Amino acid sequence: MKAKDLLGPMRLPFLVLAPACVPLGISTATWTTRGRINILYAVLAFVGALAAHISVNTLNEYFDYKSGLDLKTQPTPFSGGSGTLPAMPHLDRTALATGLISLALAALIGIYFLTVWGLALLPLGLLGLVVVVIYTTWLTHSPLLCLIAPGLGFGTLMVMGTDFVLSGTYTWAAFFASLVPFFLVSDLLLLNQFPDVEADRSVGRRHYPIVLGRRTASIIYGAFLALAYLSLALGVLLRFLPLAALLGLLTLPFAIRAALGVRRHAEDVEQLVPLMGLNVLITVLTPILTAVGLFIAA
Repeated sequence: MKAKDLLGPMRLPFLVLAPACVPLGISTATWTTRGRINILYAVLAFVGALAAHISVNTLNEYFDYKSGLDLKTQPTPFSGGSGTLPAMPHLDRTALATGLISLALAALIGIYFLTVWGLALLPLGLLGLVVVVIYTTWLTHSPLLCLIAPGLGFGTLMVMGTDFVLSGTYTWAAFFASLVPFFLVSDLLLLNQFPDVEADRSVGRRHYPIVLGRRTASIIYGAFLALAYLSLALGVLLRFLPLAALLGLLTLPFAIRAALGVRRHAEDVEQLVPLMGLNVLITVLTPILTAVGLFIAA
């Protein structure tokens, strides 16, 4: 077996979210504790988050292939899966095993932190595992849950979980910071659903581009972009975040361009593709810039 056959279902080009979101949790913990964090814990948090992301990607690849969805989608550079399993069906069990092993690794790291900090971390950990396991098979059939689950995983759970294992407590700083990737990552998956409406409908999925149409979903997309930046500004205004965290607002011009473009071209997949690329840039850079501001303030 070639390495690319194993790595394909992991969707390596898409594994940029954990490296963008975990540093945000590290930065809030660094700011609230004035730099008194455990580097080993930070590394373990990153490994656990990356393992969880690999798990959800590979399980999604496996279940989308088994449902026949991957055979019906027209892939874009940002949606439609990796194409590995339709091209090499014999790798389906390998993809499943990769997803389950990665999930087990994330769970083991979570259990270790439970021994360090106690049961206060348990609700976040259990919810994270549940989201990974049932995302493709269940959450994608509920428009609201399908919308918020990605942001919940990479925002609320990943950022606040990282902050907790470093600080030992839940903080308002981590909560407001987590809202940035909550809205942006949910928006990332929302926009990536636009090209797949017909294929997703055929296998029983129900998300807002299907149930409301792409044009109405484009309004939700714009609203979530606005809420990401408003959440950051509110956190600073309420003094839960330092003024330097507003570095995250540097991507606002790109967000305005994306919101207007998606609204204008909601029904034109070809025109949406470059906007999907811009959306990835916004989703990755905004948490990183916010984290840089927090590190500076610390």
